[in-house]
Amino acid sequence: MAQPSGLLAIAPYVIILGIFYFLILLPMNKRQKKVQEFQSSIKVGDKVITTGGMYGQVTRVNDKTVQVQVAERVRIEFARSAIGGYQGQDPVVPEGNN
Repeated sequence: MAQPSGLLAIAPYVIILGIFYFLILLPMNKRQKKVQEFQSSIKVGDKVITTGGMYGQVTRVNDKTVQVQVAERVRIEFARSAIGGYQGQDPVVPEGNN
């Protein structure tokens, strides 16, 4: 009985890796890029909602944090990654697609 050539032996693994890339890695990279673009575009005055459900208006933006006013004279510092989207708009990454 003849042995399959080396190329034929690894073909199923290459196909599985290709499917894995197109079904899992590519969409994940697109989603991550979209989130990074959103988080880098946050500016003072934006009305946002956090991933924890807090609504407020951005009053200060730093490299890694965002200060959000949630009530009169009540400001909370959040990590940029805690900002889920703009108020009244769909979330940047819909829930359940983590």
